[in-house]
Amino acid sequence: MDILLWILSALLVGVGMAGTVLPLLPGVPLVFAGLLLAAWIGGFQQVGWPVLLVLGVLTLLSLAVDAAAASLGAKRVGASRAAVLGAAVGTLVGMFFGLPGLLVGPFAGAAAGQFLVRGDLTDAGRAGFGAWIGFLLGSLAKLALAAIMLVIFLVAWLV
Repeated sequence: MDILLWILSALLVGVGMAGTVLPLLPGVPLVFAGLLLAAWIGGFQQVGWPVLLVLGVLTLLSLAVDAAAASLGAKRVGASRAAVLGAAVGTLVGMFFGLPGLLVGPFAGAAAGQFLVRGDLTDAGRAGFGAWIGFLLGSLAKLALAAIMLVIFLVAWLV
C-alpha cells in the first residue's frame, strides 16, 4: 500500500512541476499536495508541521504570483482590461497548441483585446509584449518556488 502512496506522491509532484508552466493545472498546489502526502507516509517524522507550514506559505505566494503575473505585465505597458482578459483567454487557448501556443497565446490574446478596444497596432503589440513578459516571468517565478519547496522538503527529509 505504501508503494502506491509513494507513486501517487511522486505523480502529484511531477504533474505539479509541469503545472507551473501549463495554465490549467494548479502546479504549485499539486506539488504541495504531493509533498504533504510524502510527509504523511513518513508519519511526519522526517518532515514535520513547521516545514509544511513554510511550504504552505510558499504555495500561497505562488497563487498570488499566478494571479498577478500576466495582468501586471500588460498593465505595466498601459494595456486595457480587454487586453488583460485577452491575455488570459490567449493563454488558455494556447495551451491546446503545446509549447508554441503557450508562448504565442498570451501575446496574441492581449494584442487582440487591445486592438479591439483602441484600434492601434503599435499599442496592441505593446500590450501583447507586456502580457507575454508577465506570463513568462510568472511561470519562472512559480517554477522557482516549486523547486525551492522541493529543496526544503528534501533537506528536511534527509537531515
